[in-house]
Amino acid sequence: MAGRTVLISGAGIAGPTLAYWLARHGMRPTVVERATTVRSSGSPVDVRGPAVEVAERMGVMPRLREAATDVRGLSFVDAAGRRVGRVNMRAVQRAAGSREVEVPRGDLASILSEASRDHVELLFGDSIATLSQDPGGVEVTFERAAPRRFDLVIGADGLHSTVRRLAFGPEHDYVRHAGVWVATLRLGRPAEDPHHVVMHNTPGRAVAVHPSMGGPALAAFMFRGPMVPDFDHRDAGQHKRMIADAYAGGSWQVPELLEQVRATDDLYFDSVSVVDLPRWSRGRVAVLGDAASCVSLFGDGSTLAIAGAHTLAEELAASPADHAAAFGRYEMRHRRLVEPKQRSVDQAAAMMIPATSAGILTRNLATRLWPVAAAGVWTRRRLTSHRQTA
Repeated sequence: MAGRTVLISGAGIAGPTLAYWLARHGMRPTVVERATTVRSSGSPVDVRGPAVEVAERMGVMPRLREAATDVRGLSFVDAAGRRVGRVNMRAVQRAAGSREVEVPRGDLASILSEASRDHVELLFGDSIATLSQDPGGVEVTFERAAPRRFDLVIGADGLHSTVRRLAFGPEHDYVRHAGVWVATLRLGRPAEDPHHVVMHNTPGRAVAVHPSMGGPALAAFMFRGPMVPDFDHRDAGQHKRMIADAYAGGSWQVPELLEQVRATDDLYFDSVSVVDLPRWSRGRVAVLGDAASCVSLFGDGSTLAIAGAHTLAEELAASPADHAAAFGRYEMRHRRLVEPKQRSVDQAAAMMIPATSAGILTRNLATRLWPVAAAGVWTRRRLTSHRQTA
C-alpha cells in the first residue's frame, strides 16, 4: 500500500533513520518526540559495521566524519594520574578493517534528522497517550495534538518506551537491569588530552573524561550496583544522590567531577539494561532500536538502531500489503545482529568496570598486549586478502 501513514515515536537515532527510508519508499512518516528539540547530551557513540553502509547511502557520512571525535586511544590511570594501561583504538580499528566513526550522540541525531526533515512531518514537544488498533489501522491520541489515525505505529522511543508499554505491557516485564549504572555530563572545560579517553578505576567503579572536537569534555561515571526499587529515570535529584554515594571518597579527579555533577542541570543518568521482548510487533504496532532490544552502553546501540531502521523500512517496502510478514522478516534478520551483542554485555562490563582490585590489575596488564594482537589480526587480514586477489 503505497502512501501508507506511519507514526514513529522518538527522534533519536532509529526514528529519523526509519523516517528517511520510509519516505524514500513512498510512505508518509510522522515523527513525534517528547522533547522540544533533538537531544544534545549523551555519550559519544560509534557508527560502525552495517550502519556505515546505511549512512553512506543516506549521503551523511561526510558530515559524520566532520563531526567525529578525534579519539585515538583509551588510557587507564591510577589515583595519581599515571598511565597504567592503554588501548590503541586506531590499531584495533585497522585490525577490524573498520570504517567506523565516533560521533557525539547529539550530532548524530541532528544529522540524521536533517537528512529526513524535508519529507517527514515532525511533532516536537508531544507524546503518544493511547493506542487503539483495529483491522484497518491504529487510532492514536496525543498528550497535546488532536487524535489521529495511522496505518502503522513504530516505537523508536528508547529504553523507557511509551509505545512498548502501551502495546506490550509494563516495562518491568521486559527490561533487565544489567547491574551497572551510567551517568554523563558536559564539563566546563576541555579535556587535558584531546586525543585519549582517560579512565580511572576502583573496584566496581569507573570514571572517565572524554575529549570532544573544540568543545567541553564529557565526563562519564559507570558503577556497579543493584536496581533501586524506587528508581525514577526522570528524577535528577535522586540521580545526583546515587552518584555522590557511589563515589564518596573517590580519588584522581573524582572530587572535582562530583562538584560538576551537583551543579549541572544537564545530567544523563540511567540503568545499563537489556530489553528482552519475545516479539517485536503486535498487530500494526512494532518497536525498533532500544525499545525492542536495548543493549545500552556496551552493545553498539546506535549502530544497531541505524541498521535495524533500514531493515524495517526495506521489509515494509517489500510487502506493501502485508505488514505482519514485513515485521516478521525484519525481526528475524535484525535479531541475528542484536543477540550476540546482548550476550556480550557482561564481558564488556568486566573489561570497563572490573569488580575487584585484582580484576583491574589483570585488565591493565592485558591492555599492553592488545595493540600487538590487533596488529597480528590486521596482518592476517591483509595476507588473506592478497591471496584471494592473487
